[in-house]
Amino acid sequence: MSVLLEQPASLVAYRPNKPTAMVVVADPRVRSTVTRHLWALGVRDVIEASSIAEARPRIGNPRDICVADVHLPDGSGLTLLSETRAAGWPNGLALSAADDIGAVRNALAGGVKGYVVTGTRNNVGLPTRPGAAPIGSAAARMHRRPPGAPSHPGGYRELSGREVEVLRLVAEGQSNKAIGVSMGLSALTVKSHLARIARKLGTGDRAGMVAVALRTGIIH
Repeated sequence: MSVLLEQPASLVAYRPNKPTAMVVVADPRVRSTVTRHLWALGVRDVIEASSIAEARPRIGNPRDICVADVHLPDGSGLTLLSETRAAGWPNGLALSAADDIGAVRNALAGGVKGYVVTGTRNNVGLPTRPGAAPIGSAAARMHRRPPGAPSHPGGYRELSGREVEVLRLVAEGQSNKAIGVSMGLSALTVKSHLARIARKLGTGDRAGMVAVALRTGIIH
């Protein structure tokens, strides 16, 4: 599981009144899990919906955060998050069971504050409290840098030119074999480059690496 958060502390900012949220997820088990995580963050007013049609009538009353599954029965949750943002909702969090690089790119480009890749429908993680690192070893590594390591904008270790090129091709959805053909490298060498990129960026899955790279400007 990876939790990709641009500003985790801001997702549920401190307010003198209790924070509010809307959770839009079709699977009732996942929806309940997300709601419980929000309660653990201090949110006490959570409304739930299972589709875009059910959620839309509530957009006119902005809440502090909307958590929406990318794949809803009647459309994309990214569309819903765009509508909530336009209506004045300050925070949006996209949720998906699939490691979908294209969806990560679209979500971050569209202004979504965070993207959660659960891996399974029941493996959902959110920060344990405002300002905390997200749950999950890969996600936790994204928020720290080895002592003395050279930094890249955003606090990540600097990538070599070849590593950046490999990452750019990953972002285009190319396989290790296709990347090797494009760059004149063996698939094993590409795999070694990806392992070094993963250590530097602190996340081992391809969507996570692309999300970090897009957010920090390593690739565009």
